[in-house]
Amino acid sequence: MSYELTGKLIAKYDTVQRTETFKVREFALEKSDDISGRTIVNYVKFQCIQDKTEIIDKVNIGDMVKIYFNIKGTKWEKDGKTSYFTNLDAWRIEQILNPATQQNAQSNDTSAMEPLDNFTSNEVADDLPF
Repeated sequence: MSYELTGKLIAKYDTVQRTETFKVREFALEKSDDISGRTIVNYVKFQCIQDKTEIIDKVNIGDMVKIYFNIKGTKWEKDGKTSYFTNLDAWRIEQILNPATQQNAQSNDTSAMEPLDNFTSNEVADDLPF
């Protein structure tokens, strides 16, 4: 089963080669929720494994992102004691642009510019400073 979470990227760590055939990279998000007029902040650590360790490279600390992930659980027994571990394995990351960033990106889009229909190459501008 797949899950998703949106938040602000607050940390990303180097890739760690755990064994000859297994590598992992961790990162953390800050997730804020407004519950009954009160802001609750949670910090969530994710991991990327194997060929997915590079997906975090395309986003920067402070970016708003949407993380798609799976929940993985492990049971570990040692010396008669049992421990349980839960990992949030991220497999996709999308950067979420804020409205101001989206507006700037659209204003820089040349396809949205109006054509110069009234200009002809024979016109001479007399007000040029040179």
